[in-house]
Amino acid sequence: MAFEKIVIIDSCGLTQPELSEIEKYSSAPMVVYDDVPGSEEGIILRIGDADAVLVSWRTRIPASVLNAVYNVKYIGMCCSLYDEKAANVDIARARELGIAVKGVRDYGDEGTVEFLFAQLIALFKGFGQYQWRTAPAELKGKSIGIIGMGTLGAMVAETALHFGMEVFYFNRSRKPELEAKGITYLSLSELMATCDIITTHTPKNALILSHDDFQLKKPNSIFINTSLGPTFEKEALAEWLKRDGSSFAIFDLEGIGVYRSDLESAERVILYQGSSGSTAEAKKRLSQKVLSNIENYLNS
Repeated sequence: MAFEKIVIIDSCGLTQPELSEIEKYSSAPMVVYDDVPGSEEGIILRIGDADAVLVSWRTRIPASVLNAVYNVKYIGMCCSLYDEKAANVDIARARELGIAVKGVRDYGDEGTVEFLFAQLIALFKGFGQYQWRTAPAELKGKSIGIIGMGTLGAMVAETALHFGMEVFYFNRSRKPELEAKGITYLSLSELMATCDIITTHTPKNALILSHDDFQLKKPNSIFINTSLGPTFEKEALAEWLKRDGSSFAIFDLEGIGVYRSDLESAERVILYQGSSGSTAEAKKRLSQKVLSNIENYLNS
């Protein structure tokens, strides 16, 4: 079994061995683009007569595009798919049109966890431009609050426990299995007021934190976002940093998102010029899962 034609409409970050395997499932030569299309018209032109489309999180495929591409039967999201509402593909419309949409998950979590604790250790010890407190400090005994206790949030929690940290969380649903390990549930307001560190791990562009939330934030504390897109109001975070001259914010490029030009030069903002989860191993896992999704679809 094979598709008539596969097109990769933007830079999906797939590794070469898996790309070669994917190409075998395209009867016509596979078309690969390595940049982001600038408009819906550009997306439609790139898809053309293809019946299979691969897309990264960077490109939106709304209903208007789906309505205009007559031959598409399969869309492979080369990115996480946890929540249909947060997906960059209009999955509800795709379903109505009989288009299968397959995403992946749990491919970049290890790198993100390592990034988060590497950044905290660097800030606590003063390895970089900033040092959290006057003297180098340990993670042990410090409090971390996790917003979003999915797979990645749980991995952060487990790692924090190994460092001897006090671990708290806020989530839409309680996690008894984690609470049994000594992780404590708090309301969002309690979490903001209690924890030395707040880290957000939510679906793409999930706006969680407002001005009122940052008003509650513990002084001399740290905020981290590595989610896809800001989880906070820009003005709220900027005002918090200005008001509390001893607090810090840590981002990767995805976490700072569209606020980059406004926030990257602000005092006590630490910005990693890359994606926290983008490691060689993560790209390999992503590529293997994208390939596996294609094979499972064609064999079903």
